[in-house]
Amino acid sequence: MELQTKVDIARSAWTIEPRHRLFFVGSCFAENIGRRFADSQFRVVVNPFGVMYNPASILHTVQRYEGDVPDVAVFTLGTNHVYVLKETGEIVDNCQKRPQILFDEQELSVEQCTDYLRKAVQLLTKKNPQVHVIVTVSPIRYRKYGYHGSQLSKSTLLLAAHQLVQTMPECVTYFEAYELMNDELRDYRFYSEDMLHPSEQAVSYIWQRFGETFFSKQTFQFIEEWRPIGQALAHRPFNSDAPEYQSFLKQAQEREQAFRQKYDL
Repeated sequence: MELQTKVDIARSAWTIEPRHRLFFVGSCFAENIGRRFADSQFRVVVNPFGVMYNPASILHTVQRYEGDVPDVAVFTLGTNHVYVLKETGEIVDNCQKRPQILFDEQELSVEQCTDYLRKAVQLLTKKNPQVHVIVTVSPIRYRKYGYHGSQLSKSTLLLAAHQLVQTMPECVTYFEAYELMNDELRDYRFYSEDMLHPSEQAVSYIWQRFGETFFSKQTFQFIEEWRPIGQALAHRPFNSDAPEYQSFLKQAQEREQAFRQKYDL
């Protein structure tokens, strides 16, 4: 895709490497990008407790997660709206299809969003002082708030993300996914049929820009080496018992084994 560049995204001072452990938490856009890493054979965990749209729920996921300590965490912020259970006054991450009357919908302030995110980063740095956190605002729009309300929500998240980077620059970096969607890709052909979610083409473009910002040369090489192997393994012939296909499959499996040995996967 050839587009005139309007958003200048500087290359990060640190890079994502092939053997890094990656941890994605946030909106369904986090799942879109996280899936790209999983498909490319990175060690990645994506939303282990389900999609989390707001900073409070992102913190809750970090608090609950007991898996491998990540080298890189990506927080994708969707909204500053939260649901509070009236009975306990606690923010819930999933209403579990319970009646809406049991909850109050509230909006987090910039300061509250920043505080939840800061606590999440601090928990990660306690486990791994070298962890890098990438914060981004999801380009997905929320029609339920009205388009103006959706923009106000995104504005709160943008300000919170900015404050977080300003106070923790040694370990937090901002990536401009929201800005890319609204500036470089500001056309409805880059949205899916619901006109709310980025299309696959848009996600591919943002993934490309993400790589240009954070990938090392070794990471690009890792992805390119795996691509033909993954395509070969995913191939589904009309006759899987044919000798030609069995030979093809064996060669692909041997290439996969060599790839995993090379990168110690």
